[in-house]
Amino acid sequence: MRKFTYVPAVFMVAAVMLTTACTSSQGTAATTTGSAGRAAATDNGAQPSQAGRLSVWKSEQLGPVVTDGAGFTLYRFDKDTAKPPASNCAGDCAAAWPPVLADGAKAGRGVDPGLLGSVKRADGTRQLTLAGWPLYRYAQDTAPRQTRGQGVGGTWFSAAPDGTKAKAQAQETPGEPKDLPALSTFDDKERGTIVRDGKGRTLYRFTKDTAWPMKSNCHGACLEKWKPAGLVGKKSIKGIDPKLLTPYTRSDGTKQLSIDCWPLYWYTGDEQPGDTNGHGVKGTWFTVRANGKLAE
Repeated sequence: MRKFTYVPAVFMVAAVMLTTACTSSQGTAATTTGSAGRAAATDNGAQPSQAGRLSVWKSEQLGPVVTDGAGFTLYRFDKDTAKPPASNCAGDCAAAWPPVLADGAKAGRGVDPGLLGSVKRADGTRQLTLAGWPLYRYAQDTAPRQTRGQGVGGTWFSAAPDGTKAKAQAQETPGEPKDLPALSTFDDKERGTIVRDGKGRTLYRFTKDTAWPMKSNCHGACLEKWKPAGLVGKKSIKGIDPKLLTPYTRSDGTKQLSIDCWPLYWYTGDEQPGDTNGHGVKGTWFTVRANGKLAE
């Protein structure tokens, strides 16, 4: 009854039915406001970000991460391309993810100047690239060295110094399950049958969210620990009725998976596949059954 900037065609009919039932009540996409390193607004409402002297800091969770001259984390978008460089983030997307301008960019310690380049955006500005990948800041990072944008929508990742995803370096966990469906169930000895994603990460519901209308109330600092689950294709589901899945559009324009109209998340505090460390946190976070009910 009740699903990334791309929506699998297999969900289109179900999504129309479920979106009507869930009646998501959402505001407009997040916009950036004046803070260090921001430039004048472009004609599409985005607030480009000045790069300054790039540098690298080592995150305990993500490893080496590239930052701009003000110390803010820089991100790359899976729906962009590096060969040739091209940005596919504009409009509301660019308001939530301000493109980093190439003008004045310099390679600081830990950044290879040979990997820096630029790509011309549709509005005529030139965006900084790293190993061909366009770079962005995240509007909800309000202080240096925050990584609130990591994993958002399953398509946004902090940039490593070589242009790859910082996530790939941080989450190479020995024993990670292979060839799992993108969404499935597993039997936990304490919780019973609960839902997990394709990396074996347990998925959760937040009791402060609402299903009717469908709305996420996890924003800002909350997203540092609780990451929105990405959308999945119908053929990548096992043990869950696809009709219960529908996309939820977050305030920053990204898509989040929901089950029975409840937005789903994974928890950064789970260190190994199958961990359920997030269950019961603050009395508001719980694992989820295949029908969308809480596994209390």
